[in-house]
Amino acid sequence: MITLRLFGRCRIYHDPVSPVLKAPAQIGWDAWFRKIDLVTPRRLKGKELLMRTRGWWTQEPCEIEEIVEQYGKLVVGPNGELMVELTDEKVADALSNALRQAFEDQVILSP
Repeated sequence: MITLRLFGRCRIYHDPVSPVLKAPAQIGWDAWFRKIDLVTPRRLKGKELLMRTRGWWTQEPCEIEEIVEQYGKLVVGPNGELMVELTDEKVADALSNALRQAFEDQVILSP
């Protein structure tokens, strides 16, 4: 299994950037007739983290997801980084080529 980091071009500065989940998302609850003191921490999944790049990257995350999911799986790495899990080096090269054809240098895979 190969895991590569997924980067996209920053819409403002045009350098490659990648989202990093710094802390789990916290979901709280409000009720109509009472206060609920419950907060549920939850880590985002790979696709959810990719969708957070909308407006930050030059490309639409749903278009990136369509291509990536054909070759591998979007995951969140151990340090919160957006990554793609692939079965082997051949698949990694094929995904890299597909991303280059679709987005030129706007979406990049990196070890």
